[in-house]
Amino acid sequence: MIKILIRKSILMFICFIISLSLPGSINGNSNNNDDKIYKIYKFNIKENIAPPVWRTTQKAFKEAKEANADIILIHMNTYGGMVDAADSIRTKILNCNIPVYVFIDNNAASAGALIAIACDSIYMREVASIGAATVVDQTGKPVPDKYQSYMRSWMRSTAEANGRDPDIAQAMVDPDIYIEGIVDTGKVLTLTTSEAIKYGFCEGEVSNIRDIMQLAGITEYEIVKQELTPMDNIIGFLINPIVSGILIMIIIGGIYFELQTPGVGFPLVAAIGAALLYFAPLYIEGLANNWEILIFIIGVVLIAVEIFAIPGFGVAGISGIVLVIVGLTLSMIGNIGFDFSGIKIEVIFMSFFIVVIAIFMALLASFFISREMFTTTIFGHLALDTVQKVEEGYTSADNTYKTMLGRTGTAFTILRPAGKVKIENDVFDATVLSGYIEKGESIEVVDYHTGQLFVKKIEK
Repeated sequence: MIKILIRKSILMFICFIISLSLPGSINGNSNNNDDKIYKIYKFNIKENIAPPVWRTTQKAFKEAKEANADIILIHMNTYGGMVDAADSIRTKILNCNIPVYVFIDNNAASAGALIAIACDSIYMREVASIGAATVVDQTGKPVPDKYQSYMRSWMRSTAEANGRDPDIAQAMVDPDIYIEGIVDTGKVLTLTTSEAIKYGFCEGEVSNIRDIMQLAGITEYEIVKQELTPMDNIIGFLINPIVSGILIMIIIGGIYFELQTPGVGFPLVAAIGAALLYFAPLYIEGLANNWEILIFIIGVVLIAVEIFAIPGFGVAGISGIVLVIVGLTLSMIGNIGFDFSGIKIEVIFMSFFIVVIAIFMALLASFFISREMFTTTIFGHLALDTVQKVEEGYTSADNTYKTMLGRTGTAFTILRPAGKVKIENDVFDATVLSGYIEKGESIEVVDYHTGQLFVKKIEK
């Protein structure tokens, strides 16, 4: 009996010594992951995918890295948006060395599906859905296949990168894909939560972040939420493509009205203000470079020179228009200096079309407004509307002008088409019938009307 007790005591002592030699057992401390406090950095994507979302995503990933976050969690509810912005976010997620989770609160459609599939883990609410990633235009109609091809390849490669079925991902874009028991041809695939779990596109059904952490096996965690400052919200608002287009319209419309009625006034102030609101946030975000803004300014100057200094409309005017369009377009693109290697061609085309459409709409609206402004009474009588009729005895004609017909002289100033002419020793206001006349060239009076001589150039 004593021998048995001695043996048991020796065995217990040996076990105790062995237990002390195990990692993490000294002083009773445990190295189990359950005791680790995970830092979760959370930010939202609950709007259309566009440059403002791309901006907040960049900010979130930077802050998560600085905070040494263990997991980045995206709280998503979006119907999609711009493909180029979605691709930028997708690439950011795939290249991130911090695990990225996404909680689909309701919808992850179109561009949102691309972003969600790029994440390491996907969690969905019971009523959520993911898919329907066909690329469409502003009217909701599918765009040509060359654009769909980009989306198909992005969906496939993104799914493959995270071990998900690339055919199912492509079926979210391509209605020609047939997968037995999942989707028929002619239909674009959208998965419910239970279907996404079944086919490997969702880790589990959850109701809140606590459920996500439980499924991920994380018991201790702290959440750091993204906090956007008022300046962040202002910049995000101003770089929205719709707002950028409106600012371009104000810039072009202001310049148009100022050139129509020279002099520092409201149109010029509006144009300058809109230009500052357009370029400032893009410059702060690193999109607009100094040389791109300079190109725009040179373009405006060339247009002004063409109108006020050079007769007709030629090289200076055309060059000015081109430079204005180039400056506005390039300022929306994230190129580094003159390096455009990392910029996708569709991003350039999108920026170009926004600028061109905005300029066209601005000119159209400016022409309409300038024609209607002085005929409407909504803002009162902006112009005199009293008519002094000839039959009532009113006339501005001067009998001396009748004697000027056929007389010759010289151009006292450049006539473009209006200016002054010198006949004998007298100077008169005059307008050339067609073209322009340089200072000092010979002229002949061919008509007069309301105190204005009309002249033509005497060909030598």
